Amino acid sequence: MTVNRSKVVIIGAGLVGSSTAFSLITQGICDEVMIVDINKDKARGEVTDLCHCVEYLNRNVKVTEGDYKDCGDADIVVITAGAPPKANQTRLDTLEQSAKIVKTIVEPVMNSGFEGHFIVVSNPVDIIAFYVYKLSGLPKNQVIGSGTAMDSARLKFFIGEMLHVDPRSVQGYTMGEHGDSQMCPWSHVTVGGKRIVDILKDNDEYKNVDLNEIVEKVTRVGFEILEVKGTTCYGIATTVAGITKAILNDENKIIPVSTLLEGEFGEYEVFCGVPVILNRGGVKDIVEVHMTDEEFMKFKKSVDVIRNYSDRIDIFSL
Repeated sequence: MTVNRSKVVIIGAGLVGSSTAFSLITQGICDEVMIVDINKDKARGEVTDLCHCVEYLNRNVKVTEGDYKDCGDADIVVITAGAPPKANQTRLDTLEQSAKIVKTIVEPVMNSGFEGHFIVVSNPVDIIAFYVYKLSGLPKNQVIGSGTAMDSARLKFFIGEMLHVDPRSVQGYTMGEHGDSQMCPWSHVTVGGKRIVDILKDNDEYKNVDLNEIVEKVTRVGFEILEVKGTTCYGIATTVAGITKAILNDENKIIPVSTLLEGEFGEYEVFCGVPVILNRGGVKDIVEVHMTDEEFMKFKKSVDVIRNYSDRIDIFSL
């Protein structure tokens, strides 16, 4: 009898990487979590600490320290290593440094014989995911950026807070860049099946709500967290765990992640955040929602921002 064991490798033992490992093991999503970091002492410390959780978990998840050569039998490799933005920088400003870091990661991972899925978290995630796709040579469905998955969770939280409902009762997402230009197709946002535009219209309590302000809040809240605690880690870690779970459990779950567009929404050769169906094969299909003309223009502008930076990627291959 053959027993298949699921293995997730996390590259980067910083707060995002270690929080992702913690989220994976506490939810029991896979059989093994391996942490790889250039700072082997840091990786060893995180692994040792995480191993001590097992007694109080529902599942004995194996936690190990490893190297790139150990990625060959991994189902998923999560890349969290990258350059965090400095004061007054955007995620886009970290592109050159992050691209150089990622190049040193992808090549040895692929040399290990890896044939699984990449989940890219490193910012600017849409451009870096595109770069990983080009470097790896893997099929497009197997390279996934975290995209606007976390932004969409923030959107639902803010809507739920405003309407006094569980955010899990909100259906909607942001699309485009994981950054300042992202947009929300409000015509597709519903709460308990009712369109939010109708909720605002039918209730005087919400007559002064500005939906653009909510999107602006979504785009800026990460930097507000960064300013007061130095990083964001729990939200993105749980987001990555959710994406990983959808893949390993073959869930066919719709999550807005960054993936390659090849004609969808009239766009080509660009990674950006769009709703997709995720299962064991990775991105099974893109959900091509029909937006209003105004929404479509905003989406196009966001894609243009991503493409302008993606066009610079080739210089980092020299």
